[in-house]
Amino acid sequence: MKHEINLVLSPEDAANDAVIKRTLSRQLNTTLESITHFRILKRSIDARSRNIKVNLKVEVFLNEPAPAPVNYKINYPDVHSKPPVIVVGAGPAGLYAALELIECGFKPIVLERGKDVKSRRRDLAAINKEHIVNANSNYCFGEGGAGTYSDGKLYTRSTKRGDVNKVLEIFVAHGADENILVEAHPHIGTNKLPKIIQAIRQTIIDAGGEVHFNTQVIDLIIKDNCMKGVVCNDLEKDTTLEFIADQVILATGHSARDIFELLHKKNILIEGKTFAMGVRVEHPQALIDSLQYHCAMDEVEHKRDLLPAASYSLVHQAMGRGVYSFCMCPGGIIAPCATAPGEVVTNGWSPSKRNNPFANSGIVVTIEPEDYNKYASDGPLAGLRYQQALEKMAWNAGGNVMSATAHGQTAPAQRLADFVNGKYSQSLPDVSYQPGVKSAELHHLLPAEIGKRLQLGFAEFGKKMRGYLSNDAVIVGVESRTSSPVRIPRDPETLQHPQIQGLYPCAEGAGYAGGIVSAAIDGQKCARAIAQLLHK
Repeated sequence: MKHEINLVLSPEDAANDAVIKRTLSRQLNTTLESITHFRILKRSIDARSRNIKVNLKVEVFLNEPAPAPVNYKINYPDVHSKPPVIVVGAGPAGLYAALELIECGFKPIVLERGKDVKSRRRDLAAINKEHIVNANSNYCFGEGGAGTYSDGKLYTRSTKRGDVNKVLEIFVAHGADENILVEAHPHIGTNKLPKIIQAIRQTIIDAGGEVHFNTQVIDLIIKDNCMKGVVCNDLEKDTTLEFIADQVILATGHSARDIFELLHKKNILIEGKTFAMGVRVEHPQALIDSLQYHCAMDEVEHKRDLLPAASYSLVHQAMGRGVYSFCMCPGGIIAPCATAPGEVVTNGWSPSKRNNPFANSGIVVTIEPEDYNKYASDGPLAGLRYQQALEKMAWNAGGNVMSATAHGQTAPAQRLADFVNGKYSQSLPDVSYQPGVKSAELHHLLPAEIGKRLQLGFAEFGKKMRGYLSNDAVIVGVESRTSSPVRIPRDPETLQHPQIQGLYPCAEGAGYAGGIVSAAIDGQKCARAIAQLLHK
């Protein structure tokens, strides 16, 4: 007989299988011997009070053999000779769209402007150590998309949009730890995700799909308002290629500004949208642990024997706008995520163990069209121009100078309490941002609609988490790529662009998803929409 039981245990007890089994036997009023097997289905931590608890959802088997291990592998059909569908972008949306297309009996042709996940590492090293920005291979562009080298968090609120479990199970089938199916806030880690992405690529190729790197889409082939294919630059050979298909999934991510420019130039409808910008804030991880786990700093090491590096989620309404934490990275590193020379962009990532000495998070402010009226003449690209201007400001404030061998990636920074109090920081603490930081008056440099709200938000966060508002913390500018400032519209039923039949705007770059899991789900949805149309 099988039962599902919810347990609330101390961290010590939750880490002890013998204690869990005894607790289950008491709750089920049965003997230990009758419990032949149990497995944890879900695990979450409740740290709202000093008495920290771990919530477990447990599947228990009584007087029957343990079930066979679950096999998450999918037997994909051979699609070598099946109808082609072009997928632009090899991020989570593009890769999961490709897998879903194969399941539905179509041959995906995946086109990625960046490099394969292994070759990408050299370009990331170059931006960190030599300040060289490769506009086609960086933290945003390349196999796996922005998520591959910027943390791999798999938490989503998109449960109404699709099957989250299927997304996670596909990751497990390609090498991810099964714990991602259990944890309330699953995380793979930047150090482990690349091999998983390589395995997904191999699945696509083995089934008969194609994956092309260094292949940048520069034009759309359209006839009578119907998609017929795409024109690409082969960035290695410096030649032009054409790929022909009547269905194109556009999964280019939130930073493919050239795609927005292309669509606007071709008079294909795009729209400005609300987005968010701000800064990265970094604290010592031990401080966040002590605040979240309600213990003194000298007790943190003991707590961490049983609990993960602590995270936080903060939000405040300041002057009518949301100020909130975004992409919080416990035990993480702030990364340089520029996609072109002359800009500074920050993001964060964590390794799987989350064992670095710092905790960082984006703290961002909602941006509305009224904030970028200055760029109204740019129409739907006005928000993008505002975003670019802020990144250029950060580049200048970092004291960067362009040269033939380096593009400058030093970031402006300020101690947190100094920022809130409007004071210049005479010195800066150690930070994880490898290209380096330069003290700057970010309270003056940020536009008032962002800076003033951030000051109010940080002050409020300091009340919610006593000790958070500290000069041991530092803010680094700017966090500007939380989401796309442009939406590519689509029909809510067919998911096709309202003007162009066969064009499927998808995921973050089109304004319909945020994060790895929600982007993957949207990629699957677009693939199924194509299958539904073509199988009629």
